[in-house]
Amino acid sequence: MGIRQSRASSTLYFELDSGAPAARARHMPATPALAFPQQLSPELNASHWRPRYVDYLYLGFTNSTALSPTDVMPLAPWAKSVMTVQSIVSLVILGLVIARAVNVLA
Repeated sequence: MGIRQSRASSTLYFELDSGAPAARARHMPATPALAFPQQLSPELNASHWRPRYVDYLYLGFTNSTALSPTDVMPLAPWAKSVMTVQSIVSLVILGLVIARAVNVLA
C-alpha cells in the first residue's frame, strides 16, 4: 500500500485501458474499460479529453488507499478484476503492518 503499488497498478491501467496509449490518442472507444468523470458527466464532458498517465496514477493511488474505486468506475471485467486484486493486496499489506505494530508493542 503505497507509492510503488500505485505506480505499478497505474502503469497496468495505462497500458490496458482502451487499447493502450497509442489507440487512445487516435480515438476513444464508444465503451471504455474505465469510465472517468469527464466521460460520464455531461457538464464536464469535453469531446477532446483523453485520460493521461496522471489520471491512471490517481486511480491506482485512490484504489489502494480507499480499497475501492472512488471516481473512476471499472466497466470491463479485466478492470474489475485488477482493481479487486489491488484492493486485496492493499488490505493484506495493511493487515501485516498492523500485526507487526501490535507485535512490537506487545
